[in-house]
Amino acid sequence: MSKYLFLWCLPWLLLLKACSSDPVPDQPAPAGYQAEGKASFYGSRHHGRQTANGERFDKHALTAAHKTLPFGSRVRVINLANQRAVVVRINDRGPYARGRIIDLSEQAARELGMIRDGVVMVRLELLSAP
Repeated sequence: MSKYLFLWCLPWLLLLKACSSDPVPDQPAPAGYQAEGKASFYGSRHHGRQTANGERFDKHALTAAHKTLPFGSRVRVINLANQRAVVVRINDRGPYARGRIIDLSEQAARELGMIRDGVVMVRLELLSAP
């Protein structure tokens, strides 16, 4: 009986897995990739936790989370309100808040002058991808 139950459940489990997966990571980055949208930052609560690429999150490093850019990509982030810019390395997946295109480390947010605002409009420019 358990064999038949397993065979009956397997297609449903595979369907659930396919529906719940994140965007396909580490696709080749399009040459000249640019985007504009909202950026947020994450810091103390995630400090020391494992990121999607396996390293530990360091809120003092210049890193960021992006939904699809390959890990190790270097991206220039420009705060459109004050034109301050920072270069970050993608080492995590996210953001998961609706309407945001990138989550920055606390240090990157400081350099962009966005700590007080929390969420700002930015432009992303891909500099390099592995």
